[in-house]
Amino acid sequence: MVDVAKLYRNRFSAEEQAAKDRIWQVLVDHFLQRYVPAEATVLDLACGYGEFIRHVRARRKLAVDINADSGAHLPSSIEFHLGPATKLDFIADGSVDFCFTSNFLEHLPSKAVVNEVLAEVHRVLRPGGRFMAMQPNIRYAYKEYWDFYDHYTALSHLSAAEAFSLAGFEVVELIDRFMPFSTKSALPKHPALVRAYLAFPPAWRILGKQFLIVGAKPGPTAATGSA
Repeated sequence: MVDVAKLYRNRFSAEEQAAKDRIWQVLVDHFLQRYVPAEATVLDLACGYGEFIRHVRARRKLAVDINADSGAHLPSSIEFHLGPATKLDFIADGSVDFCFTSNFLEHLPSKAVVNEVLAEVHRVLRPGGRFMAMQPNIRYAYKEYWDFYDHYTALSHLSAAEAFSLAGFEVVELIDRFMPFSTKSALPKHPALVRAYLAFPPAWRILGKQFLIVGAKPGPTAATGSA
């Protein structure tokens, strides 16, 4: 098994981590927050160092990761749980409004485990709740996809949509090209440029190598923001 804590300490220098965090703050403030109402209970799967969950505004914030280092990067207001995303037994059925994950499913060892994760997310979401995943798209990043030692499962936006549907989600949004492949790329990382990129979708068609998918659990319409 890969030593996740050691891998991520080696993968991102302090400077790279700080630049990554600035990108995420812009991404949350100027794009992702619109999906998350202030009164929501939000779950961040494979939260990493909390780049999403620290910046998003929500009533209750839960975070899960198998990396023991993750908890040290999160404020006490975030409920951190050390463990796998396939076993969310500390969360009651139908108690989460919005679940988010980024660059996670490709790290799972098989599609069978992807199915287990999707089933657990479906269980903890309330009817009408939504699950958003942002993932590298094998269709557009087939060369770079395997440059990371802990990538195992390849997904495109279309195969992810099939997986979501099989798990009982209604796919309500699917963007095949969204963000660039990795924050380690040579692309500009200044917050103003990231904000300009988000505001100009034609640029996504050129530089975007990650897809964004939103699945809704059937039930009454959730209060999940304007999108």
